[in-house]
Amino acid sequence: MNTYARIDALSPGTFALDGEEVDFGPGESILQAATRAGHYIPHLCWHPDFGAKGSCRLCTVRINGRMGAACTVQAASGQEVESNTDDLNAQRKILLQMMFIEGNHFCPSCEKSGNCRLQATAYDVGMEGPHFEEFYPQRRVDASHPDLLLDLNRCILCGLCVRASQEADGKDVFAIGGYGIKTHLLVNSPSGQMADSALLPNDRAANICPVGAILHKRQGFVIPIGKRQFDKLPVSQQTEEGKP
Repeated sequence: MNTYARIDALSPGTFALDGEEVDFGPGESILQAATRAGHYIPHLCWHPDFGAKGSCRLCTVRINGRMGAACTVQAASGQEVESNTDDLNAQRKILLQMMFIEGNHFCPSCEKSGNCRLQATAYDVGMEGPHFEEFYPQRRVDASHPDLLLDLNRCILCGLCVRASQEADGKDVFAIGGYGIKTHLLVNSPSGQMADSALLPNDRAANICPVGAILHKRQGFVIPIGKRQFDKLPVSQQTEEGKP
C-alpha cells in the first residue's frame, strides 16, 4: 500500500459493495464496515470483538478487480468491492465442502445444530453434500474438564478461541500447532488437557466457538432444535454477530 492509500485508509469515507455505497470509519476493514452497515459477507474466523486473521478465506472478495480477504483489507475511498457474485459464492461453497470433509461433522446428531455458523453458512450458499471424498480423521475428544468438552472432530481452526483467550481472558489457554493436514488446536496445560488448564466456563474462549468444538456439559439441548439462532433466520439475514 502506498503512502496515499495508507492516509486514505485512516480517514472516513465510502466504498461500493456490490453497487451499494458503504460508509467506513478510520481504520475499519471492509468486513467491519460492511457488517456495521447491515451488509452480509460470509465469514467464519472473524468476530468484531477480536483482531482479524484471515485464516478461513471465506470472506474473500474482489477489490478493484483483485482478490483479498475482507476481514484484513482496510476500507478505502473509491474501492469497488464485489462479494455476492456467482464465482465467489462457488468458491465459498468449495471451501465449505473442504471444511466438512477435513473434519467429522455429523450435523443431525450434533448438539450445536441450529447454532453452528459452519452449518448455517453451508445452508446459505446452497451446499447439499460434501462433494469430495471424506477424510474421517481420527481426532481426540477431551472430556476431562468438569464443565466443558473439547471435541477436535468439529474444530475448523478458526482461531477464535485462541484470540479470545489472549485478548479477552488474558490466559493463553489455546494455541494452534502443527503443519498442513496435521494442524490442530493445542491446550496450554501440563497434560495438554483442559482439566488442568486455566479455562473457566464463563471465559470468553469457552463461549466463542462458531461450531461444536467447545461445548458446555449438561447444556446440550436447553434450547430445543427449531428455536436456535440460525433456525430463526438464515445467517445472511443476521448481520450482527451473536454475543457469546
